[in-house]
Amino acid sequence: MRIPVVIPAYEPDNNLITLCGNLINNDITDIIIVDDGSGEEYSEIFSTVKTKYNCTILTHDINKGKGRALKDAFEFLLSDNSLVGCVTADSDGQHSVNDIKKCIDALIANPQSLILGCRNFSGDNVPTKSAFGNTLTRNVCRLLCSVNVSDTQTGLRAIPKDFMNHLLSTSGERFEFETNMLIETKDRVSIVEVPIETIYDSKDNHKTHFRVVVDSIRIYRIFGRIFAKYLVSSLSSSVIDLIIFQTICHFTRDSIAAYITIATVIARIISATCNYMFNHLLVFKSNKAKSITFGKYASLAIIQMFASALFVYLGVSILPNITESYIKIVVDVILFFISYKIQQKFIF
Repeated sequence: MRIPVVIPAYEPDNNLITLCGNLINNDITDIIIVDDGSGEEYSEIFSTVKTKYNCTILTHDINKGKGRALKDAFEFLLSDNSLVGCVTADSDGQHSVNDIKKCIDALIANPQSLILGCRNFSGDNVPTKSAFGNTLTRNVCRLLCSVNVSDTQTGLRAIPKDFMNHLLSTSGERFEFETNMLIETKDRVSIVEVPIETIYDSKDNHKTHFRVVVDSIRIYRIFGRIFAKYLVSSLSSSVIDLIIFQTICHFTRDSIAAYITIATVIARIISATCNYMFNHLLVFKSNKAKSITFGKYASLAIIQMFASALFVYLGVSILPNITESYIKIVVDVILFFISYKIQQKFIF
């Protein structure tokens, strides 16, 4: 049963040597380090951990990012049939040996789960930007992706072998890869949280290669892309609805008395079916059976239609001086966001 410790390292300091020494002293000897293009200046540190502690060193000629470093380590390990999974840890001294051992034990107990070593961000020693960033990302991840974890940015993770293999094709070459990893757990693996120490050099002077602006944009672009797909899906379905409605009206208005009703029903059925397929395949990428999700989606669409009519009617009754169209826009926008959460959590 092999569970190596994988440490991506870019321009590390002596904390990497200390960490490797502590791991060896606690009988954790299977250590894979990825030198992510640190350069000649840092070669002595990597040479030390290789010769003194017999660590395996994988090397990038240039800096490719934490995500790429982790994927290359996964690919290096996956051919071993005895592999259960691996534990990823940071090189900057944030993760203690005891916490790494906790994650190893948790993976042994839950071999098909992603184990997260989760920090407590309420302590006085936590840098302000780290506490704020984690709180914001945690809430956005929960609202837009239905991934509810207490520490979205932790680098201490125990990853099962099958999920490691899946992650090779997951997008993200830098810090955003770890966010994508959380999103990819949906319908694949469960998440188990393990409380760990919150270790920083000092409150506002902790060394990190996380670039607040650039890397935050990369991470939040993931969330924006997910919601943008839902928005495009909804707008596309509205356009389809309008085109079909106008087409049917054009050919039936002189021959069928109830042409508007017929056009409305047919257009709504076709556009709703298209919207369902867009959401199932592209937006939420659901693995659930279509026979189940379609019935739930159809029920939601009917309820949403009646809810829209009801609240527009109530709005007009309460605010008679405001045009129905304005009230309908407000009602439908609110229902749009509610529908997103319902589809995300209960349907797809």
